[in-house]
Amino acid sequence: MSIGHTLLGLLESGPRHGYDLKRAFDGKFGHDRPLHYGQVYSTMARLLKHGLVEVEGIEPGGGPERKRYAITEAGITDVEKWLAQPEKPEPYLQNTLYTKVVLALLTGRSAAGLLDTQRSEHLRLMRELTERKRHGDLADQLVCDHALFHLEADLRWLELTAARLDLLAAEVAE
Repeated sequence: MSIGHTLLGLLESGPRHGYDLKRAFDGKFGHDRPLHYGQVYSTMARLLKHGLVEVEGIEPGGGPERKRYAITEAGITDVEKWLAQPEKPEPYLQNTLYTKVVLALLTGRSAAGLLDTQRSEHLRLMRELTERKRHGDLADQLVCDHALFHLEADLRWLELTAARLDLLAAEVAE
């Protein structure tokens, strides 16, 4: 996720302080990984440097002065371009799990056991996400669905790999 573009998009509804941007980001997108304040302010400094935001006002606060950021026309254009670009699908051609299976086979360890352990972990996480989805709002449901679909694909791969383990063992032994 592009944090800069997300913060710019949040600014399109009106100027905000860094604290307000963090709260809006965390409320909409950061359920599992909230932003750190330092990340917000360093991102805003970069966006300011590139002319994508401007400081609309500075207010005294209990601590440091509070800057109110507003998106510029260049920032709006940048968000429009970012939203129009499709995300590159991740093909997962080199993933850690495949590497572990091959290394288990090469070193005489149980690749079947590794796959079983991974399957259990996937199923545990799927149960957790399904429960979260039941109690979440629509945004949380959609995020959980996305994760669940990826986990389902991983489970299919685990089953297929388990079924082909003897063939893979023979191939990697060559």
